[in-house]
Amino acid sequence: MSDTEPDDELEPPPGSVLPTSPGPLVLLGILGLVIGWSVRPLSLRLGYAEPDISLLSIGLLLFVAAIVGGSAYFTHRTVQRDRFALAPHQAVNRLVLGKACAMVGAFLTGCYLGYAVAQLGVGDPASGTRLWRSCLAALGAAAVTAAALLLEHACRVPRRRD
Repeated sequence: MSDTEPDDELEPPPGSVLPTSPGPLVLLGILGLVIGWSVRPLSLRLGYAEPDISLLSIGLLLFVAAIVGGSAYFTHRTVQRDRFALAPHQAVNRLVLGKACAMVGAFLTGCYLGYAVAQLGVGDPASGTRLWRSCLAALGAAAVTAAALLLEHACRVPRRRD
């Protein structure tokens, strides 16, 4: 390759969807952390009861992580078996689903961790329950993020071996 030829490996073609980079995920996690931490002081200042984390919401996060993770597994298996088995629109749909779930998962991880931090040092007996439930919910949201990133990775089509 000469110095005048463009390097197509570094620049994606126009109209391509790139995988999620860590920057937006970290920013969304920090934003969620601040929002989650501020929920307790704001609810007390406004005279509302502190919100509780239900076991249903924890189970729902784990269920979503399992569904997205299963989709990642089957997508990876399909693409590795036959690189043309998925229609282009199916691959793009799964890639966009992965990007959206990764971003929402990162935001929710920050929210639940922030709410857990707000519960530290509170003498209320219910704060202990809120603390461990918000930590479990944060783990569920982190599992959604991890499964979504795996789904994005599964949408990559392997190069042809000529």
